Amino acid sequence: MRRKASLILLALAVFFAALSPLLRWYAFPRLAKVPPSQYQETVLEAKNATLIDYKQFKSVTVPKVTIVQTLKGNVGESRKIEKTAGKDVVVWDSLTYVLDDKGQFVSRIPERYVFDAHSQAPVHATGEMVDGDPVKREGLEFKWPFLTEKRDYEYFDAQTRTTAPIHYKGTRTFHGLKVYYFEQTIPWTRVPFPKAMPLGVTPEVAQQTGLTRWYSTKRMFWVDPVTGGPVNGEEVHQEELRNATALFGQDKITAFSGHVKMREDYVDHTVALIKKNRTLVLLLTSYLPWGFLGLGIALLALSLWLEARSRRPGTPAPETRTEPEPVGA
Repeated sequence: MRRKASLILLALAVFFAALSPLLRWYAFPRLAKVPPSQYQETVLEAKNATLIDYKQFKSVTVPKVTIVQTLKGNVGESRKIEKTAGKDVVVWDSLTYVLDDKGQFVSRIPERYVFDAHSQAPVHATGEMVDGDPVKREGLEFKWPFLTEKRDYEYFDAQTRTTAPIHYKGTRTFHGLKVYYFEQTIPWTRVPFPKAMPLGVTPEVAQQTGLTRWYSTKRMFWVDPVTGGPVNGEEVHQEELRNATALFGQDKITAFSGHVKMREDYVDHTVALIKKNRTLVLLLTSYLPWGFLGLGIALLALSLWLEARSRRPGTPAPETRTEPEPVGA
């Protein structure tokens, strides 16, 4: 009976030991993915910011500029692109909406970002755009890969429509989470005017006056390395209008300048969401693989112990004597 039990335990030990790497290196890359229907809203604020007042034709300091950013998964477009891409694809329709301290419209920039649901690498497809302009993204935007590494990544800047390195600057603790801190600096670069601006101003009208728009930013992200999701983001954002003498009486005028930060209640919500999702990722990458490996080792030890007991010599059985049968005549 012990021999049979030890063989069963040995089979289970082999099963769980084999399941451990299979779960980590085969199942995880296929199961971990961004859902195509995700919806997320983030509110950011720049307090005591400088903003252009088109009515007064000058820059003014305002108590607060609010930026509302939404990411909405477009399931229909995802399914359509997957048919030709041959992979799981996510399509995010993003909208960045800027309001002044009185809640009045400043600018609105829509985006469509298409990426691989597993690796977060861009997938080039019809409809990929920033503010209606077709783009071909290289690098990340909005989200890092699962199991983010301590290294620099390429990150897409929507204002310049270009990709530049975003640098890993170290490991920090943020709201109780161990996170990786990244920075990217975009030098002063001429960028297009938003297609939607206040007072009915259009890019064509701005260009006719000779105005040009320039932009620079220092971008900062605190990223959870397990899920690849940013738990916090900030920008030291600057915009200028140049060749502005005809309208503003000076060559350069600040269109916007401020330190943009996530509103605290949205930081708390994002951290809670990341903590929930990271548990699911850790189950596939750490908890279950190591647990199955440990269980396999324990079962193997128990199997060997039972096998050893079954082979241990016992007390010899008493000798039985049989009488010889009588020999027939």
